[in-house]
Amino acid sequence: MTTAHINRIATAVPPNDVHRAFIDFAGTLFGDNRRDATLFRRMAEKSGIEHRWSDFVPDTGYEATGAIDTSGFYKRGSFPNTAARMALYEDRAIQLAQAAVEKLLSPAERKEITHLVLTSCTGFSAPGVDLQLIDRCGLPSNIERTMIGFMGCYAAVNALKVAHHIVRSEPQARVLALNLELCTLHLKETDNIEQVLSFLLFGDGCAAALVTAENDGVALDSFRAVLVPQTTDWITWNIGDQGFDMVLSGQVPSGIHAGLQQGRGDILGNSAISDIDLWAVHPGGRTVLDAVEKAFELAPENLAPSREILKRFGNMSSATIMFVLETMLRDKRGGERGCGMSFGPGLMAETLRFHMAG
Repeated sequence: MTTAHINRIATAVPPNDVHRAFIDFAGTLFGDNRRDATLFRRMAEKSGIEHRWSDFVPDTGYEATGAIDTSGFYKRGSFPNTAARMALYEDRAIQLAQAAVEKLLSPAERKEITHLVLTSCTGFSAPGVDLQLIDRCGLPSNIERTMIGFMGCYAAVNALKVAHHIVRSEPQARVLALNLELCTLHLKETDNIEQVLSFLLFGDGCAAALVTAENDGVALDSFRAVLVPQTTDWITWNIGDQGFDMVLSGQVPSGIHAGLQQGRGDILGNSAISDIDLWAVHPGGRTVLDAVEKAFELAPENLAPSREILKRFGNMSSATIMFVLETMLRDKRGGERGCGMSFGPGLMAETLRFHMAG
């Protein structure tokens, strides 16, 4: 039976590092509530994140100007409504997607793409990024398009699952899988400590992958989903009047730990933990990685690639696990066996087993 392979991955992020500027801004949100201000600073120091990227240019003089970015999009007391945020998504998302696709594929290779699978949970527009890419990148006008929307951080695994099924049914298919997220479009001006801590995690990014039947790169072996019961309201993502509203419960790491412990046998199949050479884990946050490490009894070095991506980029929702896989592809050795996983609303873990071809 035909096996689908991720032959190559290319990634792109916007030009501006906003992590430190956000920490400074967030520190002003708590007013006289020193307890929450101190807690936020402590959590920021322990986050394992040093950089997050956005189109917004931080304004170090925001206390005088009233805006926290140089464009004035986020102005104190009048943060933009959802319509304004979606208008900006329509303008900026295609730029980031185009940058990733142009790094991944030559102009000649783009004309050979037969299918496009696009994931995003941070914006909507129609005609959307999929159709814009046909024009911007010279993709075939008859390309088959699939949009996977609003699934959150685990959507990349679902995109790979779709690409896997396409290639198995059409061995000549050449699938472009694109994971595109502008998380910083949904910043809120709030003194709710849980919301502010969730904003501490997220940055913007895009990953583009070529998936074909060619025996090169990451061979996709199998997929498993693990649902953690009675956790429906632990991660939610709803469309509000002032952007998209996220709830990210502090119970998520413990839920992931319990779910992975219970589902470990199904995820690994007949393999032992010692059989897995590579762990491509979505770095949803430092405590999420700690929970995975504990659930599978891993050594610290097993999750070093995920912790490095968290450090350099933060959590970019669906794109993040592809950044991890990209680092593994650069250093691949044929025959290495791997396990990947991402987490999101449900509470659900979407997992895959893979091996390095060659």
